[in-house]
Amino acid sequence: MTKKEKINYIINTLEEYYPTVPIPLDHTDPYTLLIAVLLSAQSTDKRVNQITPLLFDRAMNPYQMIKLSVEEIRDIIRPVGLSPMKSKGIYELSHILIDNYNGEVPADFAALESLPAVGHKTASVVMSQAFGIPAFPVDTHIHRLMYRWGLSNGKSVTQTEKDAKRLFPEELWNKLHLQIIYYAREYSPARGWDLEKDIITKTVGRKTVIREYLSKKTRKI
Repeated sequence: MTKKEKINYIINTLEEYYPTVPIPLDHTDPYTLLIAVLLSAQSTDKRVNQITPLLFDRAMNPYQMIKLSVEEIRDIIRPVGLSPMKSKGIYELSHILIDNYNGEVPADFAALESLPAVGHKTASVVMSQAFGIPAFPVDTHIHRLMYRWGLSNGKSVTQTEKDAKRLFPEELWNKLHLQIIYYAREYSPARGWDLEKDIITKTVGRKTVIREYLSKKTRKI
């Protein structure tokens, strides 16, 4: 397969498997999505979706959020991990949104990345999922599959994002990054990976990855 044929095969297979892709983090607007994505760092979507209703019951917007103390926010979000940094970030960015953006989340990469506790990936998710602006947020799942599929060298998420944007059509980025995440979780996980069920990697995967998988499987037998 040529690289173009591989890309088309991946796009078509993902579209067949996941014609519709719900956004994994529960939210109602750009602000609640921003907070949910911030909370998801080094946590799971499932855990975040269990905690955000408790937080949003107290504060659904920055004006309500700043009425809580950092300690109150921390107590609510503690189960998602990294609560000292996240609670401080939520409190401070809520003040900034009120002071600088009339309480609204800006649809701008630079503005988002300047907010406390908001990195490039969080900004990319918000731009993509809240505002529909083309972005390709790279999480551990996408990073893993881009390497397994031989589309990136796996050295950094920054490089993986560049490669993904270069290889896949821009108009597909917002849906495709979610399709890859869903596929990775279901068919190509980091642990308990079964190549027989992972049709994409089995068809277009990096030869060294497949060789290593088969070698380990043989040793176990």
